[in-house]
Amino acid sequence: MSETSATVVQDQPAATVKSKTREYVESIIWALVLAFIIRSCLVQAYKIPSGSMEDTLLVGDHLFVNKFVYGIKIPFSDSRILKLRDPRRGEILVFEYPEDRSKDFIKRVIGVPGDEIQVRDKTVYVNGAPYLNPHEVHKEKAVLAREQAPRDNFGPVRVPANSYFMMGDNRDRSYDSRFWGFIKEGDIKGKALLKYWSWDSDAWRVRWDRIGRSIE
Repeated sequence: MSETSATVVQDQPAATVKSKTREYVESIIWALVLAFIIRSCLVQAYKIPSGSMEDTLLVGDHLFVNKFVYGIKIPFSDSRILKLRDPRRGEILVFEYPEDRSKDFIKRVIGVPGDEIQVRDKTVYVNGAPYLNPHEVHKEKAVLAREQAPRDNFGPVRVPANSYFMMGDNRDRSYDSRFWGFIKEGDIKGKALLKYWSWDSDAWRVRWDRIGRSIE
């Protein structure tokens, strides 16, 4: 009498199932940790919501910000580690808005610690000499007197230690240090680096010519 052969299918060991589940969970956790490190210490993405930096940055521009060049900020303090250098005049920074730290602002550095800043009839003076940035624009002809607003006539003021004087490139339509004062070094998020996407919501189109451009 011949024996009938049969294939025996055994259940996968519970330990193997648990091992694969653990592997997936660990992969997800490490991915989240890596994303947190990149966002907190290296590079972060921002979107431009207003026209205060026109025509350098337009509403709908999306950009990457270098967060480590000025040092990595230690959470819950103003201290930084691994600083490569300090911000320089002319650079564009993202920082916590001094009047509402839940909001981020983006402006250009006009004055560094120790600088004397003054605005006379729209012209900016740094340490007594005119400072003409090639990216600045003026879209209103009227010159406001000091008594009306500090927009066109301001100062002189001296930038304190560990502080910076910021202005928008769209000088006549920027709410900046002329109105709310200096920013502290500890409030700086990083240096604007690169435009990776740009969307014109009015024309409902992509601004292809702006994508991939470095920010100066």
